[in-house]
Amino acid sequence: MELAYYSDYAVRLVNTEEPLRGQDSLTSVEAVRGLFGTNQSAARRATEADVTRFRSVRGRLRAVFEAADGGDETLAVDLLNSLLLEFPVSPQISGHDHRDDDGSPLWHMHLADHPSNATAGFAAIAAMGLAFHLTEYGVDRLGLCEASPCRNAYLDTSTNRSRRYCSDRCATRANVAAYRARKRLEADRSDSTGLRADSSQRATANGER
Repeated sequence: MELAYYSDYAVRLVNTEEPLRGQDSLTSVEAVRGLFGTNQSAARRATEADVTRFRSVRGRLRAVFEAADGGDETLAVDLLNSLLLEFPVSPQISGHDHRDDDGSPLWHMHLADHPSNATAGFAAIAAMGLAFHLTEYGVDRLGLCEASPCRNAYLDTSTNRSRRYCSDRCATRANVAAYRARKRLEADRSDSTGLRADSSQRATANGER
């Protein structure tokens, strides 16, 4: 499993809340366990107490994305470093996958956590994954969706650093909204031009009389 995979942990947790919509799906231990995906052994460690702890880590991770999205690289790094210090991991070489040809192990880096609770384990992996993504690709690759009121977090993996939305759905919605706004502006301008032309014609006619 490549280290880049772990950065998705941070995105999944941050996006359990949509502040501008007043929505929060992180309301139960089942929701916490769902964030671990296929890592069921780690998910089983979660208890009701982790709901509150996960929300706290979520706020700190969102602050990293907000700082990055606002162009404050130093703040984003400082916030992420504080998480790394609080939730450390141990990198290890793992080979639980196998090659198809000769059956030998497929060696790769794995992040081994040593958590006191489920939140500590998840936070350690999420922070380390996000740190790897930040240092490998740049702080500006951490973004928040521009399709208001979404503001979901995303990791920009485009070749030209052009991503602005968290999903195709939000991109489509934003494009449709922009198109409609342009059409309304064009209609307003057309109406204004028509009124001025009509007013000018009436003034000319009155002058001729």
